[in-house]
Amino acid sequence: MLRVAVPNKGSLSAAAMQLLTDAGYQLHRNNRELSMLDRANGVEFFFQRPKDIAVYVGSGALDVGITGRDLLMDSGEAAEEILPLGFAKSKFRFAARPDGVSDIAALDGRKVATSYPTLVGKYLVGRGVTANLVKLEGAVENAVKLGLADAVADVVETGTSLRNAGLVAFGDPILHSEAVLARTEGRKLSPELEVAVEVLVQRLQGVLHAREFVLIDYVCRTDVVDRACELTPGRESPTLSPLAKEGWVAVRSLVERQGIQRRMDELTKIGAEAILVTKLEACRI
Repeated sequence: MLRVAVPNKGSLSAAAMQLLTDAGYQLHRNNRELSMLDRANGVEFFFQRPKDIAVYVGSGALDVGITGRDLLMDSGEAAEEILPLGFAKSKFRFAARPDGVSDIAALDGRKVATSYPTLVGKYLVGRGVTANLVKLEGAVENAVKLGLADAVADVVETGTSLRNAGLVAFGDPILHSEAVLARTEGRKLSPELEVAVEVLVQRLQGVLHAREFVLIDYVCRTDVVDRACELTPGRESPTLSPLAKEGWVAVRSLVERQGIQRRMDELTKIGAEAILVTKLEACRI
């Protein structure tokens, strides 16, 4: 039975459960359940705090888990990312008052408040900067206003919390974070469990690809088919099928969902007709 850690709360939880459900796993949880067995797929899900998932996976207590890249890297545990999951994206940045610290080098000897001391410490050491890290749990934005620190290092999604605290971000992002699937680093599972991990990865990739692409169908005259195929090149190449109507062809192609309306506009301009766009539930490409 493959043991999978799932975030039990926070911004990662709902999206992770939806992704697993879309991937065909039976996952329905109420607030009190700590684990759930999916016998049909040979998986047991364990609902854990996002910050603890790297610990469970790194120790081998659980085989794989979904957590944030920032949480994984800050944990220092022997767990490694095996698949980015494309949601809960954010940047990890330094911030200070507009008239305060404005570059990374100026943090040398200063106090930096953060909930991610391992991650921030490694980043600063790699740039030859020695700062005094103040570890806080939860929001750190008030640390500068209250005189606890000269700067903060935290996850930034919209930047609203920083602006409300009178802070501005500076320097390059420490890290671009998102939800990831992680497994125990260097640990070899039994052949059956290795297959289960491979199936899990393939299913998740299938859902992620399906969210990125759509299937487009249309008909056009043969004299514009080359231009039409340039607009909808597909993963390899479009599928062309001659119609009973002489001089016309049906085209089917897998294209990126982003910008699909613009593609439809261009196809219409060259005379394509019966343009249909179909969303995908899952795929293997």
